[in-house]
Amino acid sequence: MNDIVTTTPSKDDCNLAMLAHLLGIFTSFVGALVIWLVKKDDSAFVAKEAVEALNFQITIALAWIVSSMLTLILIGFLMFPVLVLANLILCIIAAVSASKGEHYRYPLTLRLVK
Repeated sequence: MNDIVTTTPSKDDCNLAMLAHLLGIFTSFVGALVIWLVKKDDSAFVAKEAVEALNFQITIALAWIVSSMLTLILIGFLMFPVLVLANLILCIIAAVSASKGEHYRYPLTLRLVK
């Protein structure tokens, strides 16, 4: 018989994964990048969550750049509050999922870091 062994991440791993998501609100992609670089060989769960947070923050940063360019034709000003709210809400949702030991996949995110 094939026995499937599933392991739940430790509380420390859940906390680090949660931190990777929450740091995006304050440090953009830098916080998730640091956590990923430090923990990528130690914990698969933390590494996966940090990469997900990193990809989302890179996508948000690119959206900020596009939005800044679009301010010349006044459309960009409408995107700024949407980006702020999306970043805040999605980071909090991801952090709550990570704290429970569940993987969260951000919507509409470029997967640049694997």
